[in-house]
Amino acid sequence: MPRFTFKKEEKLKSKRLIDALFSEGNSITRFPLKLIYLPAKLPEDTLIQAGVSVPKRRFKLAVKRNRIKRLMREAYRLNKHLVFNKMQTSYAFMFLYLANEEPDLHQLNKTMQQLLHQLLKRTHHEKESG
Repeated sequence: MPRFTFKKEEKLKSKRLIDALFSEGNSITRFPLKLIYLPAKLPEDTLIQAGVSVPKRRFKLAVKRNRIKRLMREAYRLNKHLVFNKMQTSYAFMFLYLANEEPDLHQLNKTMQQLLHQLLKRTHHEKESG
């Protein structure tokens, strides 16, 4: 039974790691989400650290940005079991919101599932070819 939690250890907070993600990371886009991922050296028991971001340019009001980030974290929390036990190395994830209008949880959930499935395919192929 997967544990649907998003603990403190799983949250991406390291500025160095976030900078590395944006400069060296690979990305997958499934509108309205973009996932930037990078194999990373994380603390012992942590397999994946994830963060979410919503651009201030598109959503001026912090209330709206925070709501979208909350929905993105919830969608990740509900779907992370899709990748958790299938990853051999630890990863850092950053989810970016690309659309101009506010989403609903159902839409984000569906997109998150597609993104994570695509990530599994891509990381699996990278393992085979590399």
